[in-house]
Amino acid sequence: MLRRLQGEPWFLTAYDIALAVLVVWAASQYTAEYDLLIGWGMALAMLLRRRRPLAAMGLVSGLALLQYVLDDYSEYGLASAPAAYDGALLVAMVSVVTHARTMWHTYAAGAVVLVGIVLESGYGPHYGTLGEGDFTTLFAYAGLGTALWLTAMVLRTRRLYVASLEARAATAEREREHLVRLAAAEERAEIARELHDVVAHSLAVMILQADGAGYALKSAPDKAASALKAIGDTGRDALEDMHRIVRVLRSGRASAQDPDTDRRRVSLDDLETVAERARVAGLKVDLTVEGDGGRLSTADELTVLRIVQESLTNVLRHAGPGAQVAIELRFDADAVLISVVDDGAGRLAGSPAAADRASGGNGLVGMRERVEVSGGTFNAGPRMGAGWQVEAELPVRTAG
Repeated sequence: MLRRLQGEPWFLTAYDIALAVLVVWAASQYTAEYDLLIGWGMALAMLLRRRRPLAAMGLVSGLALLQYVLDDYSEYGLASAPAAYDGALLVAMVSVVTHARTMWHTYAAGAVVLVGIVLESGYGPHYGTLGEGDFTTLFAYAGLGTALWLTAMVLRTRRLYVASLEARAATAEREREHLVRLAAAEERAEIARELHDVVAHSLAVMILQADGAGYALKSAPDKAASALKAIGDTGRDALEDMHRIVRVLRSGRASAQDPDTDRRRVSLDDLETVAERARVAGLKVDLTVEGDGGRLSTADELTVLRIVQESLTNVLRHAGPGAQVAIELRFDADAVLISVVDDGAGRLAGSPAAADRASGGNGLVGMRERVEVSGGTFNAGPRMGAGWQVEAELPVRTAG
């Protein structure tokens, strides 16, 4: 019997049942013919007052009006009015004020109770004139009803305030979870870019060096030895970068854009090393740097280096040895301009190799994402005739 109704705690259900029993007991103390029947109806409303406050208020009000009519307009006094079980009307009013969805319901409930108090105080049409009523009774009951209505308004305000706090907390929790998922996705994308840059560039250089060493092993031992040395240096650097990325994955620390992340220190000083390895692999690289890059943050230095590195990897992969590459870096007061232009080793834009290069891939996506994360702009595409060009502009974020 004390089971939870529609998710209500058992003690609230027990409290409502206790109120219903009290109303029935109060009605049983009167001897008029319909007192007990009206009391049972009001007791039923006590069980509905939380789930259906308006319906409970309407039922109790209708029964109270019937009680008034049976008492004042019947010859034999078929009901007792006022009676103790009329307190159910005040309880129903409190339920409406506390749980109603709109404010006009709260005002209407108060008005109904006030009208009932006026009628039961002797100011109804049955008595003819206003002066025949009991002003003391009217004042006392009106004061009681007003006090209960104001108390219910305080409870309503408190309930709505707590509900708003719970809604804000739930919203904040959802936003926090959403931000965590976004941060995890961004970190995964950053790690994927790092893996691609390290693996793609290093393997492209090592493959070309290995092929060159194989051809030159007998005819030019010095060149073969130089190529093998370049393979070893590139492999060691790539292995160190791979170890660093694995440590980041295992420890769950910040992404590679974080300058405090455990990584091999990468800076603009490595640009010449990257260009030299591309030259050893067979490219003709011309590196031009204008301005002072010392004001860049560590993350932006890494972005500049990776763009140049990935651009050279694409040249090696799609144009092959013998291609000419012009790299220009200009450090202005508020921006870094990067330009990497190659001649495609003479292949026209409509050639199969050029078409494959124009189809894009992880390299172009990774460069674009790096630049967008830094708040810059990125463009890449074929040149008129033969070759490819990559252009990027990064806002300067000074190292702090």
